[in-house]
Amino acid sequence: MKRFHSLVCLTLILGLSGCSGNHDFNDLQSFMDEVRVRPKGTIEPLPTFQPYEAFTYGASNLRSPFQPPIRIDLANQQKGSKDIKPDEARIRQFLEGFNIELFEMVGSLSNEDGMYALVRGAGGVHRIRIGDYLGRNHGKIIAINEAKIDVLEIVPDGEGGWLERPRSMTLKERS
Repeated sequence: MKRFHSLVCLTLILGLSGCSGNHDFNDLQSFMDEVRVRPKGTIEPLPTFQPYEAFTYGASNLRSPFQPPIRIDLANQQKGSKDIKPDEARIRQFLEGFNIELFEMVGSLSNEDGMYALVRGAGGVHRIRIGDYLGRNHGKIIAINEAKIDVLEIVPDGEGGWLERPRSMTLKERS
């Protein structure tokens, strides 16, 4: 056992003595000399930036190529009138800033002042009455009952005239 112990000590002493030998730092010194010789302040130029060009899709109002063309009988098409036109001097109401398809009738109220309809859309539920306006096409509320709102819109006919277009909104019941 003493012999084994002395053998381990001898191996340990020889191993440690190898660490205290003469070190060769020539490769480190040559790398440092090479770095010191490099010119200072040279930075590679940035890559060229290609600006983004926005693409505007222009065929959204054209007919879908997957549907057959629609034949329009121009002789029977309803013509607008120069007598009918919206009142442009009127101050527009809040609900006229939204498309009428966004609204749905959810209820009705009545009191001594008259009949009111409740419509949901434009971020909440709104109370409207006969004479109020709804939607972007100058839609005037002309009748309200418990199950339906009648709206008369004034829309352009495409030839400089205006058409009156009746619409109805029916009560949306919970499903």
